[in-house]
Amino acid sequence: MDSVHKGQGEAMMRTGWRTLTLNDLPQVGALADAVHQAYPERPEVAVERLRLFPAGCFVAEVDGAFCGYGLTHPWIDGAPPALDSLLGGLPAAPDCLYVHDVALNVAARGRGLGRALVGRLTDLAAAHGLPRLSLIAVGGSAPGWRAMGFHEVPVDPASALAAKLASYDADAVYMTCPVMLPAGRDAHA
Repeated sequence: MDSVHKGQGEAMMRTGWRTLTLNDLPQVGALADAVHQAYPERPEVAVERLRLFPAGCFVAEVDGAFCGYGLTHPWIDGAPPALDSLLGGLPAAPDCLYVHDVALNVAARGRGLGRALVGRLTDLAAAHGLPRLSLIAVGGSAPGWRAMGFHEVPVDPASALAAKLASYDADAVYMTCPVMLPAGRDAHA
């Protein structure tokens, strides 16, 4: 667990992230369906992300109860996978840790779980020699990601990336966050 919180009139609550397992996938699917109604994906997408990069798949818990998830994997900056697509494999020379999906139920929001996840992901990216995190912010979430160190990347309106962003929604934004690599470590060494 990452932290302990005591809210007004509440007992001590433990909140944090742990590694996602196959047993968590039904809850991941149910939360994805509830939170990301405008961005549906087949259950096979989460299954594949877990199979390809289990180190980048997490579950958020409050007092041991499932309340969210995060799915990430190494990828190529500026070329995010399309929504509801299977990857088939990971690139031989990735240059970012792509944040595919993060969802928290309403009760879990405001407990610092997003910031804690970004901290974990930064450490994970650094351990794999990946110099940045990247994601597509949807549904008006860009200000929250900005507050956690991400910045918007300018996108050529005629590019494949612009078309991919438009397939999400009019407010979709491609964002990255730099990762400090350990001294003497080259990107993807």
